[in-house]
Amino acid sequence: MTHVSRDLLASRPAQATEIRAIFDERAAAPLRPIRVALIGTYTPRKCGIATFTTDIAEKLREFRADVDVEVYALDDADAPLTYEGVTDTILGSDQETFSRAARAINESAVDAVWLQHEYGIYGDDDGIAVCDFVDRLAAPLILTCHTVLAEPSDRQRAILRHLVTRASRIMVMSRHSRDLLSREYGANPEILEVIEHGAPDRPFGRQTEFKSRFGLTDRKVLMTFGLLGPGKGLERAIEALPAIVKNHPEAIYRIVGATHPNLVASQGEAYREGLMDLAERLGVSDHIEWDNRFLDTDELLDQLEACDIYITPYPNLQQSTSGTLSYAVALGKAVISTRYLHACELLGDNVGCLIEPGSYEEIARSVSNLLDNPADLSAMQRRAYDRGRETIWPRFAEATAKLAAAAVAPAPRRASLTATPGLSGVLAMCDSTGMLQHAIGIVPDRRHGYCLDDNVRALMLMNVAEGLHPTERMRWSMIYASFIQDAWNPEAQRFRNFMRFDRSWCEDIGSDDSNGRAIWALGQTALCAPDENMREWARNLYEHVLPQMSGIGSPRAVAFEVLGAAAMLRSAPGHAMSLEVIARGGDLLERLLGGGRRPDWAWFEAVLGYDNPRLPQAMIEAGLALGRDDWTASGLETLEWICRSQQSSTGQFRPIGSESFGKEHTFLPFDQQPLEAQAAIEAALTAHNASEAAFWYEHASAAWSWFFGGNDRGVQLADMATGRCRDGVTPRGANRNCGAESILAFQLSHYAMLALYRMTAESR
Repeated sequence: MTHVSRDLLASRPAQATEIRAIFDERAAAPLRPIRVALIGTYTPRKCGIATFTTDIAEKLREFRADVDVEVYALDDADAPLTYEGVTDTILGSDQETFSRAARAINESAVDAVWLQHEYGIYGDDDGIAVCDFVDRLAAPLILTCHTVLAEPSDRQRAILRHLVTRASRIMVMSRHSRDLLSREYGANPEILEVIEHGAPDRPFGRQTEFKSRFGLTDRKVLMTFGLLGPGKGLERAIEALPAIVKNHPEAIYRIVGATHPNLVASQGEAYREGLMDLAERLGVSDHIEWDNRFLDTDELLDQLEACDIYITPYPNLQQSTSGTLSYAVALGKAVISTRYLHACELLGDNVGCLIEPGSYEEIARSVSNLLDNPADLSAMQRRAYDRGRETIWPRFAEATAKLAAAAVAPAPRRASLTATPGLSGVLAMCDSTGMLQHAIGIVPDRRHGYCLDDNVRALMLMNVAEGLHPTERMRWSMIYASFIQDAWNPEAQRFRNFMRFDRSWCEDIGSDDSNGRAIWALGQTALCAPDENMREWARNLYEHVLPQMSGIGSPRAVAFEVLGAAAMLRSAPGHAMSLEVIARGGDLLERLLGGGRRPDWAWFEAVLGYDNPRLPQAMIEAGLALGRDDWTASGLETLEWICRSQQSSTGQFRPIGSESFGKEHTFLPFDQQPLEAQAAIEAALTAHNASEAAFWYEHASAAWSWFFGGNDRGVQLADMATGRCRDGVTPRGANRNCGAESILAFQLSHYAMLALYRMTAESR
């Protein structure tokens, strides 16, 4: 931790803020309009999902002024289209356009991203590019699953499971899909919402009027609509016609829709021509009317209004959604359908007629029964119309607006800087050996034992914590110091890091970073510990181990050493070994910066890792200690770069996520961890000592707010009453565990933030 003066902390006023547990409270969502980035294929592309995405945008704009939709249309590089009213387009086969779109969406600060998923619209390999795309999105993800396969390939299963792990809310259009997602794909039932496919709200019983428009007066009109292909089962419907027209020669079957473009590309119109040949052989060509077009929605609805019986003879019983089926029911059409999933749910309770697939006899018998009994036909049409009132667009818009609102992160709470966080959460993780690493929820997990990293942080906290009785402070300081002392391995001349619960060490040599952090803690203890004997112990161990650390080369370990040496210089000005460490560390960081920097990447390395602000923080400290203004300036410049990289377009703190680790020249938003907020705050305190720009306090304040809901999911991480902190922010919300690192990051952030607050108050 950056040096915080005990005198400064002692001068704080008495707290006046009530402290209470707030882990399970949820702030109210903002009352302003919700901004949603909507992603999917879009009209004029001719596919069902394009129609559905367009319907979402249009119906929310029509019925819900409180939801502002910004459309990102998926386009096909081989057949690009011109889109109207969209924010941007994304080439479904171009990974780079996905990356650019994700950046644009993040910078636009939308409240949620609503993604339409179907395996065929996100490029090759079942659209696996969508996984990297959603990983780059910071806003809460709403996922609409248009296809949920009961028997997917391994890749298809992996893709959908990944999307499920990123989603804050999941919309499906059938109960079967909901249950399948929960059972087979691991979706949390609490975030699953069944919203039936929306449908138009038109008056009932206008067949006569619309038949007249289309020259169908006095005809009994059967109809099927959709992109033609072998999966539609149209052969069976055509085979049923001879029996139907035998008793009802006025019947005509209208097959409306273009041949699927993929089929046209591979076979031309051979499939349609085969159906026409079948009709010719059966002698029913005069009873079929072909309309080889993909109709816009209004014309489709007009043609549906002229229909008496709508037929969906699909052989694939796993189809979970059919937009045209929803339209036909809402318009009050008698429907005869095979028992595919959507039909079973929509047409149950005698709303329509369900038949087995592959049987033209059943189609013929069902159609003839309705045509023979006009009263039964009329009654089924009325039942369908009444059922459709549940799915009309105003209802759909209301349901989807609620879905979006449920995904939006609530506003952050305000947390008083003058209120001291409790320590019960810290001490609950500790025993006579030290501080345990991990927890399951708030309960310490003994299986993972202890580590040096957490115990040095715990000692640093004891050095600055407020409100502790001296005896209690010394008790815990001694436990943590004893752990550090025992961690030193004189044979290996390094600190060990991991210890089992039975107090046996897991290793002879710990990581470079854990060794560097131990040096930092010793330097900070020599400066800040209230007890002189503890300061003396820290100084002696520091001077004993420091000469043996010259081989450490990890950039962060070197930065930790520099921070420890800078603290030692404050307690012992002119300390020779510390000056050497700072000179060596500053030189290394300068060389790294020269090798890693490029115009768009003002950083020490090609990748970003954890604790990123520690590198420029150490460079600033080195510059201040040695009077190297160039180092100080470089440190301030790179710290500002990483700070702005960890800031959303609204000014909210968005730490580099752990999923970014190892990825060159890029960073992802999740998982976000408390360690990064601590580093940002403490580095800002160091920067303020070198440059009193207002930016440092503003950025530190944003990082402090991150603990209290000022994050991409609006989740409360820190609890002032107990001093606990959740382990971070995931795409689905807070990681519920409260491990040592997270608790200590929050506690130490408080004291650094308080010191920065005091310094800025004095300058005002």
